[in-house]
Parts: sequence; C-alpha cells; structure tokens
Amino acid sequence: MKYSASEQKALTTQSKNYLKQSLTTQDYDALIKLLSFHEWKYYVDNKPVLSDFEYDQLFDQLKRLENEHPDIIRPDSPSQRVASDLKSDFHTVPHLIPMLSLGNSYNADDLNDFNDSVIKNAFLDAGTIVEYVVEPKFDGGSIAIIYENDLLTRAATRGNGTQGEEMTANAKAMASLPLKAAFSSYGIHKVELRGESIIRKDIFEKVNEKRAKNGETLFANPRNAATGGLRTKDANETAARGIQTFVFQIGYAVDKDGNDKMSDIGQHDKAVEILLNLGFKTAGEAQKKCKNIQETIDFCQAWEAKREDYPYEIDGMVVKVNDFSLQDKIGSTAHHPKWAIAYKFAAKQATTKLIGVEYQVGKVGSITPVAKLEPVALAGVTISSVSLHNEDFIKERDLKIGDTVLVERAGDVIPYIVKAMEDLRDGSEEPITFPRICPAHPEDASVLVREEGESAWRCPDVDCPAQRLQKIIFHVSKDAMDIDGFGKSNVEKFFELGYLQDISDVYHLDYQKILALEGFGEKSVEKLKKAIELAKQNPISKLLHSLSIHHLGKKAGKLLAAEVSHVMDLQTWDEDRFTEVKEIGPVLANNVMQFFKEPKNIELLNRLQQYGVNFAQTEEDRPKVVDANAPLVGKTILFTGTLQQMGRKEAQQLAEAAGAKNISSVSSNLNILVAGEKAGSKLKKATAIGTVEILSEEDFLAIVRN
Repeated sequence: MKYSASEQKALTTQSKNYLKQSLTTQDYDALIKLLSFHEWKYYVDNKPVLSDFEYDQLFDQLKRLENEHPDIIRPDSPSQRVASDLKSDFHTVPHLIPMLSLGNSYNADDLNDFNDSVIKNAFLDAGTIVEYVVEPKFDGGSIAIIYENDLLTRAATRGNGTQGEEMTANAKAMASLPLKAAFSSYGIHKVELRGESIIRKDIFEKVNEKRAKNGETLFANPRNAATGGLRTKDANETAARGIQTFVFQIGYAVDKDGNDKMSDIGQHDKAVEILLNLGFKTAGEAQKKCKNIQETIDFCQAWEAKREDYPYEIDGMVVKVNDFSLQDKIGSTAHHPKWAIAYKFAAKQATTKLIGVEYQVGKVGSITPVAKLEPVALAGVTISSVSLHNEDFIKERDLKIGDTVLVERAGDVIPYIVKAMEDLRDGSEEPITFPRICPAHPEDASVLVREEGESAWRCPDVDCPAQRLQKIIFHVSKDAMDIDGFGKSNVEKFFELGYLQDISDVYHLDYQKILALEGFGEKSVEKLKKAIELAKQNPISKLLHSLSIHHLGKKAGKLLAAEVSHVMDLQTWDEDRFTEVKEIGPVLANNVMQFFKEPKNIELLNRLQQYGVNFAQTEEDRPKVVDANAPLVGKTILFTGTLQQMGRKEAQQLAEAAGAKNISSVSSNLNILVAGEKAGSKLKKATAIGTVEILSEEDFLAIVRN
C-alpha cells in the first residue's frame, strides 16, 4: 500500500502520540495500521520516520495487547507475519525455509526472562542450564544464499520472510561470498544460508568521499548504502560500494536424496565452524558459545561497551539456543523463533523537534550554531543541544525551526543531526537566519567575516567579550598552560565578577577576594596560587599555543619555540622567515604576524611578562638533536594500553629521544606499536595490518636503553 503525503504526516503524528501513552484494546486497529505504515516506510520507501527503538516501543505495545487479549488478534497483525521489503518491479523467489524476525531484549532481566521461557517451552526441569551462542546483530541487509552441488546458484533479499527479491548477480559481485564451497565434503548437496550484507565503516567513509567528489548525494549511513546496493540492477554498483556479507547461519541442508542434514550438524556453533572452514566470512571474536545465561549476559554487555571499536555497525547481539534438537522442541511463532532473541543496544538514533538555534562564539571568534531540541533519550543520555557546525551545514540539510529531525550519536558520544524529515513539514516551519553581527555584543554592530576557503563566520573584534572568556578558558586548560584546579566554572565565575578580563589577569589575581567567595577555602586558594606560579615557568611552546592565535596548535607552537630565544622575537619576523620553518605555511604565518601587529595584543604580552610569565626559550623548547645511529631513527611509534614502568608522556619522550616520531592512530604508516596491559582495538587493528612490529613495554625499554 502506498500512502499520500497527508496520510504520512497524520500517521507519524499519531505514532508520536502513541509513544507517550499506554494503549488499550480500543487502539488496537489503529496500532496495526501505524505499524504497517512504518514497515512500508522502512523497507519499501527507505525513508523511515521513526528510529528503530521507537518502532520497537510500538511493536511491544502491540505484543502486550495481544498477550493480554488473545481473542483480538487479527490475521493481518504485524505479529503474525514478518515485515515486507518487496517491490513489484523486482523478480521474487521463495525461500526454502522462512526468514523470521527476532524478539527484542534490552537488559539482563530480559535475557533471564528469555532463558526461563526457553526452559519452559522445551519442557526442561527448572534450573536446567542451557548453552547459547551469541553473535553480532549486524545493521545491514539480510539475505538468503543457496548453494547446490557446491555452486552459488541463487541469492535473495529477506523480502517478506517467505519470499524475497532475487539478486544473485549482486551476491556474486561480493568477494566475501565464495562462488564455490565444498559442502559436498560434509555430505550436503543443497543448502540455504543466512547472511547480513554490510559495509565496513572506514570503507563507507571512502565511498561517501568519492560520491562527494562526483557531486552525488551522500549516503546517510552504512545500512542504507548496503541495502540499496543489494537491490541495484547493476552488480558493478554493488561491488563499488564495498558490500561484504557475513554468513551466520545454515538454515536448510539436505543430501542428494533430499534427506535432512541439519540433525547431523547438531549444533549452531558446529554449523558456524563448517561455514568458517568453507571460506565464508563469519563473526570471529564477536561470536561466542556461552555455557549458561550469565555468561551470555556478560558477553552481550561487554560488546555493548566496545561496539564502536568494531569495524562494522552493530546495533545489538543475537542470542541463540545452540542445540538444534532443542530449537525444534522450543519452536517458533509466525513472527519469530522462540529459541533466539536480539539483545538491543541503547538507541543511537531518535527523532525530535528542532525548536531553536543559539550561537556560540569561540576563542578565535568562530560562530558555532547550536540546535536546541525537544529533549530526547539517545544511547543512555538525554539530548537537548546539538552542534550545527556552521552555516553550510544548515543549508546542506535544509534545516528549519520546527522541523522533525533525525538525531544520531556518533561513536555514542557526539550527537549530530542526520537530516530533517521533510515529509512531515506542515508549513509552520521557519528558516534559520544566520547572523551577520556578532551575537555576543550586537550593540557594537561587529560585522562577522568569512575568510576565503573557510566555512566559519568569525567576529574580528579582539575585544569581543565572548572571545575573551573563551580565550581564558582555553589558556588555563590542560591542553594549553595546564593550570591544575583552574577549571571552566571558576573562569566563568571570576570573569562574571570582573576578576578576569583577559589571560594576563590569570597571573594577577586578588586571592583575598577569592577567599571571601563561597566554596573557596585557604587550601583550595593556596593550591590554585601554586598551580599558577608553576605555570609561569612553562616552556614558551605552551605559551604560544595558549594565545589562541588562529591555526597555531601544539605542533606549530613547538616548531616556533625551537626557532626563537624569546617570544617577542616573533614581532620582527616576516612571512619568508616564518615559512622557512618546515611545516609553517603562509596562512599561519600571516595569522601570527597579524597578532603581533595588533597594539592591544602587545600590551597583553607585556602584562604577561610583567606578571612573571616566562618568555624565554627553555631546554624543553630547544630542538632535540638525535644521533643518526639512534635505535628508532625514521620509525613511527604508538603506545596503547596501560604501561607499568612509566607514564605515556615519559614513554613518548623516550621514543623521540631514540629518533622515533609519535603518531596518534593505527594505519599503514605505523612502524611500531608498544602494547601495555589491556591493549584493545589498536592492538587488534595493528595485528591485522600485518606490517606493524608489536613490542611489549619491556621490549621497548630494552631498545631505547641500548
């Protein structure tokens, strides 16, 4: 069934209302209509207007009503069948056995309840220990693949669970699926496999980069790109998207005479072992046979904590009874097997309203728009504010005040807006007008500027109060002068009271006034005073970085500090002198020159010197002379895990002294990885590359000490 634009708006609004209510049998018919609509939006139209979590909430309401009132169950209820993604313009083929959906669980209690139901439905004695297999719930497109006489003969999408869209050519285009697999060595003549087609996260980024260069529309996420690639009529496009298929289950297997071979295999983990032996891509370390439900719970929760380290998008784990004969005893409903369940991770996407935009001014004057949202729960936290980055971001997504927007937490940390739900607009939405006057002091009519090649609008006024505040916050931070105990809240409080006007005031505080403030005792004030006095002796590389000169980061601060005996020497440098320094370009050169040409900045620097801040090159600033015969000359190095004999910073300094260059991530450019205790994803990634030398802490120390 197709839905008109007005019907879609009405049904989506009704869905949002139902999410806030506890439904009764009077809502049953309407709820079926809503769920059928969302299935169509998700599987057919490819434009879902609810997050997966929100859909699950509605579906759980349906199941609750039907469990409480079984006499109301309609044959067209979504609980009585699986969802459909069939399109009339694709050839459909039947599956050898149905591809059912999975019931959902969200916590340990749900899994314990599932274990109880397994024991009950299998007619086992209470307390019987059941063995499970746990594997990732990949966020991609499900397919069924048939091998006959060892050859891949057919592949199809999940479809409505009984039949799907035939896409054999596309399956053959995926290098992860062998064209020939020796099932006959196991006495199997014909077999139907279950798999999930997905795109690795780093490959997805490269695909989108290529599409951007070609002026093509970017994919919203790896799942959409993968499911679309399964349906494309050009198998070359499937290959171009880098789609891979994990095969996780043997669903049907017979010998030449049609006799069942599933009972010979006996267990799910044995079936996975067969798939692995035949060259199929399986879940590897992300899959485990668990001896009981507690081990199952522990494994699920462990993977929820490290889901972002996995190179593929997963939205949960799948728990299956391992023994096939036990699966048969437990049975299935029309919708899902009773012997398997999905453990769903906290939602990464949700929909909410964009109710306003505020504008923040950064330390170099950059204006950052921040969307104010109706609060929405997402991946364990409540989101009410999201950065919109810049004006281009707003225009590219055509965002408007009043829009319903899809919000996602990138890496379960940083929320961002994926898109506006344009189909849900009713005409009341208002365009977002980016300011052209600094929002921090509009009374001064400070006109914003946007430099060529940059995406941000900036306030050019060095006296902008918001900039001065942000400059002080950055100056005292760990990344800059590292003044212990001088946090953001203290800076904001002192700024509001007038104790701080610019960064020089940090070194000229009236400690008696601070002592009189609530929450400040003699010990805390004395600790702050000592930290500030200590910061005065910092190397000038830190001071240069702390001045908030546009584009002058830590590395540039070190490069410039190595070239001057005194900070004020830079006042006489021209562009040629700056660009003589390796890795210093004309943009940064001009930014530093402009800073030193501004009289107010010179006055600021003079005050800093007057208050005792070091301006002379220190031993730490001087360039390190590395012996050409040093043991790690020309090598790149990275430390991961917990080191026992030294801190990370000390280890990096030892590496530099031995001629190595410290880098921050694992790539083909890495030569050495030093792995401490509890080394995680970086160690696995480095091992997978194959060319990275893996050292223990002891190995590293032996090399640098020699």
